[in-house]
Amino acid sequence: MATSSESLCCFCPQPFKRFIEYVVNLKFDEEPNYAKCISLFDELVGPNPDIRPINTDGAQKLIVGQKRGRLTIDEEDEEQPKKKTRVGMPATQWISVYNARRPMKQRYHYNVADARIAQHIHKGNEDGLFISSVASSSNLWALIMDAGTGYTAQVYQLSPLFLHKEWIMEQWERSYYITALAGANNGNSLVVMSKGTQYAQQSYKVSESFPFKWINKKWKEGFFVTAMATAGSRWAVVMSRNAGFSDQVVELDFLYPSEGIHRRWDNGYRITATAATWDQTALVLSIPIRKPIDETQETLRTSAFPSQHAKDKWAKNLYIASICYGRTVS
Repeated sequence: MATSSESLCCFCPQPFKRFIEYVVNLKFDEEPNYAKCISLFDELVGPNPDIRPINTDGAQKLIVGQKRGRLTIDEEDEEQPKKKTRVGMPATQWISVYNARRPMKQRYHYNVADARIAQHIHKGNEDGLFISSVASSSNLWALIMDAGTGYTAQVYQLSPLFLHKEWIMEQWERSYYITALAGANNGNSLVVMSKGTQYAQQSYKVSESFPFKWINKKWKEGFFVTAMATAGSRWAVVMSRNAGFSDQVVELDFLYPSEGIHRRWDNGYRITATAATWDQTALVLSIPIRKPIDETQETLRTSAFPSQHAKDKWAKNLYIASICYGRTVS
């Protein structure tokens, strides 16, 4: 039965009446004014001095200079909790992760159209660089290339499929392993496969929701997540044997999981893979078997590609280890 805002408000306190009237009168694609919504209830709960508007324009940073469990998964339920989402475009940002490394050459390209991928990769290869991370925003690509991958050879494919199973299996037969991948909103994918990795075996899964059950099964078989990507609302997760990790956890949230990251950092984990859709952000954190000399790791969230931030961090011997684009704030 259809219910009007007037009938809903008949038995409500005045703040609830005002709130319901405000929500009902929102336009289809209008962004709600959250500060206004909160203020409507001031007379009931009092103003909250700790509430601040969220700033999504500037860079938001997490840093671990010192040490900063495993996600419990219901094996009988592949589905993840569903969140009722509001109408309108959620806030999205670039999520970049930086690791301390010995000085090395690193290069980035962003807003790269399909037709220009080959020339950037060819030029990088000529300079002794291999692709270490890829991402996509607005159906354009971001490439991170550096001299610290340890790879000896590399192939890639830009495909209208997410993912192109036959091509991947052909490369596996040639002893290449997936080392980076990204998906675009239009369903295209960019898959990078390399030689010179430590991997012994790989498996991947594409699904409409984050594949909790499959990941848990593969963990028990000795695999670890080594790459992730999204295309629209679809997820692709790559898991490898002999990945160099002793343990691994997943932080999946409808918001950027800052609290979870800090808790994992405190227990010796480091972010090793990232991916995000319009609705969710997933970060994989792992404990490396070989402890790095410098454990410093930083993350940034920026509305634009972090080109200047990356240059600033290079001066501190911090290099992009992973990058993705998607949901970070409500």
